[in-house]
Amino acid sequence: MKPVLNSALELLQASIVGQTVRSAGYLYAVLETLHVLGIALLIGSIFAVDMRLLGLGRQTVSMTSTMRHLLPVCYVGFITAAITGLALLSAQATMIAASGAAPWKLGLLCAAGANAAAFHLGTGRGMAQWGEASMPPFFARVAALLSISAWTGVVFAGQMLPYT
Repeated sequence: MKPVLNSALELLQASIVGQTVRSAGYLYAVLETLHVLGIALLIGSIFAVDMRLLGLGRQTVSMTSTMRHLLPVCYVGFITAAITGLALLSAQATMIAASGAAPWKLGLLCAAGANAAAFHLGTGRGMAQWGEASMPPFFARVAALLSISAWTGVVFAGQMLPYT
């Protein structure tokens, strides 16, 4: 690990948050439960959007309606998962960062975020025009496949953290 990164992780681990998460009885379990629920909200709603982008349910629900209803759920899930994830990381930051799965999880999180940003700033901007189309544009479907792949990888890498 690089010295600057290692120092930042040690500071995080020594912080009041890290100390509290390590020492307060059931706090780690509560945070882990909230983290899983946040991930469920985030990835469940993202996968529903991705499935719609891939054409599932296109005769039933418009793309604009899908996004309008599910994006707020994505945001709640993301905020919950991010806050609880940082709190959980603070408890054992140096040990988690030393895991072989840590760079994969971080890299896939960045890839998923970049894919979402590219979609919303690119193909997704024209959604009003193609929102009622029988099939979303090719690049919207590619973004959906990339999203499903990246988020599946994030979950897998997260599960592998204690084992690598």
